[in-house]
Amino acid sequence: MSTEPATGETANEIEKLRELIKRARVVLWDFDGPICRLFAGHKAEHVAGDLVEWLEGRGLHGLLTETERESLDPHIVLRAVDRRHPGSDLVAELEERLTQEELRAASSAMPTAYADPVIRTWTAVGSRLAIATNNSPRVVRSYLDTRGLTECFAPHIYGRTQDLHRLKPDPHCLNRALSAMGAAPTAALMIGDSPSDLDAAVRADVPFLGYARNEQKAKLLRAAGAEHVVGSLEPLLGLLRR
Repeated sequence: MSTEPATGETANEIEKLRELIKRARVVLWDFDGPICRLFAGHKAEHVAGDLVEWLEGRGLHGLLTETERESLDPHIVLRAVDRRHPGSDLVAELEERLTQEELRAASSAMPTAYADPVIRTWTAVGSRLAIATNNSPRVVRSYLDTRGLTECFAPHIYGRTQDLHRLKPDPHCLNRALSAMGAAPTAALMIGDSPSDLDAAVRADVPFLGYARNEQKAKLLRAAGAEHVVGSLEPLLGLLRR
């Protein structure tokens, strides 16, 4: 595999990537980002707006601050309501509405370049894979089924539960995966695309590889302290195929 321009990694970065891969017996994947762009065709900001409108239609406008109402992230809306009414029927209904929107989004999700062959190759060479995500596990399974990838992960798909305070950056889903797979944190690798993924990995003592589809995401990951960031999964595929 060429280590030149296609992905911009230097020989030194490729060597560091090789070491990360060699140590990883278990690979924990975030879903939205490293595996696909879930909201590529069904925009997340529209979903967030719909959730806000749904709350306002029930006279619950005051549950959100102005910043939360104007956020473009549906998870911010969901977590804000959960902080004020933890474990309530309202939160359960809002979470189900978000799950339904994610399921719609899954039908038009855009696969991340090289993700499918990286997942299949990593499985073929003997590593075990799991999903650790803030998205609904129903959504993850729906997408993986369409790509023929479910067997690479099942049954280790750990996503959003009713315990919304345990979404990343809480390491709960990572710890669930490690416990179920009987894996030590040092024998694992987390692949994520956000500072909250990094934070969860650090708190779980799991090495982290950042995936950044653009320079803005790369800057956010590096600013949060990520040591290893790639702009493409292509070099992983080359290293695994060796």
